[in-house]
Amino acid sequence: MRTPFVFMAVAAACVLSAAPAAASDYYPHPAPLGPERPYEATVPGPDNFESGTAYVERLGTGISVTFDGHRSTATGEKPAAPREFVFLFDNSIRFDLTAFPTCSREQFAASACPPGSKVGAGHARFYPTGTADVAVYNTKFANGMRGVLITIPATGAVFENTLEPVVGRYQRDYTWGLHEIIQPDNTPPAQRGSTTSFLVTFGATWQGEDFVKSHARPGKELHLGVWSHYVTGQRTLKEGTTVMP
Repeated sequence: MRTPFVFMAVAAACVLSAAPAAASDYYPHPAPLGPERPYEATVPGPDNFESGTAYVERLGTGISVTFDGHRSTATGEKPAAPREFVFLFDNSIRFDLTAFPTCSREQFAASACPPGSKVGAGHARFYPTGTADVAVYNTKFANGMRGVLITIPATGAVFENTLEPVVGRYQRDYTWGLHEIIQPDNTPPAQRGSTTSFLVTFGATWQGEDFVKSHARPGKELHLGVWSHYVTGQRTLKEGTTVMP
């Protein structure tokens, strides 16, 4: 059964607009122990207003977890481009990455990801128009870390997500986060593309094994969240709870 929830109104946008430096401290990085994004100066731009839902569904003996985020600005202009995201998963949730084949960036580029390596899907809506499907692949990085590649096959885009333990106050509700870094490129930050919505589901079954598992019993409250960081320096945190189906 699909059990949606609306992210609780942790209204980062207005707080950040009023006091960006304080807001940075208010929403510290949930997963700072892994790869770091190269330094890049912040740029002027609009505040992003966020809304979204997340839900958990049964999949085999495991589960799937879906995040459905939406982004807009007060004036209707292009939302500021992202620097990083961290998808936050309830303390009861674990990932069985070693039971699934892996796909590298090179294999994805060659359309040669092995059967069983696809562990999620979704779709993106771009500003100002256009949509594309999303595919998620289990992967192992050169430094030995594990995680997933969130890809947009139609554009060739690949976003590396490292599976990292969360730190500090985030440990109250979460154990693991998928940390996505959008690497800077030669396009000026204010001119980089942005999405107005992005839905991604993590979950798959392969040869009797489940990619995402939870030891929570049906009816148990699960915590989910998304931390975001934009080229303007704005940081937001959206959190909520749903019920284990």
